[in-house]
Amino acid sequence: MSRDPIMPIGIIGSLLICTVLYILVSGIATGIVSYKELNVPDPIAVVADRAGLGWMSTLIKLGAIAGLSSVILVMLLGQSRVFYSMARDGLLPAFVNKVHPKFQTPYLTSIVTGVVVAFFAAILPIRDAASLVSIGTLLAFVIVSIGILVLRVREPNLPRVFKTPWVWFVAPAGALSAAYLMKSLPPVTWERLAIWFVIGMIIYFSYGVRKSKLARRV
Repeated sequence: MSRDPIMPIGIIGSLLICTVLYILVSGIATGIVSYKELNVPDPIAVVADRAGLGWMSTLIKLGAIAGLSSVILVMLLGQSRVFYSMARDGLLPAFVNKVHPKFQTPYLTSIVTGVVVAFFAAILPIRDAASLVSIGTLLAFVIVSIGILVLRVREPNLPRVFKTPWVWFVAPAGALSAAYLMKSLPPVTWERLAIWFVIGMIIYFSYGVRKSKLARRV
């Protein structure tokens, strides 16, 4: 299978741009306010108020809200597609990957994901919700990084549309850096992560491990 060289270049370019912008914003923020005062749910708002920019402060806050909203929307859409892909591979019941007859989207997973996220957003403080999202995302990075190495050993001839350069450095470095960031999160977040992880393992071993396409193929 041939690969389109434009797509990996576009991904790397967008990552570089986002990284540079993040560094610039962080540098400006810590230049205005001490980093010790920025461990709050709304660091951009704190910096904008401290800078004394007047009406620009309100504009910056609105921009931050718009940016966060777009990120949340993309994450919700991405999560619903993850459930869809899992159902397609047999890890979840087949009805989960049902698509809407008119819009051709996985509407069931979109609705369930939205309802669950809205419920926990309503009952949890923003700091706790942010910690849960962070630790879940970081754990996914750890698992994916380790999984890449496992596949390289167990399935060296598996067709790969995208390839990781310097995989034996990038994958361990990614896993270790994500694990290091997880270490800084509070103990209560680890406890909640453990509960969700156990629930996921129960679903996997009670259904997915027997019903998956891979298991049926074997």
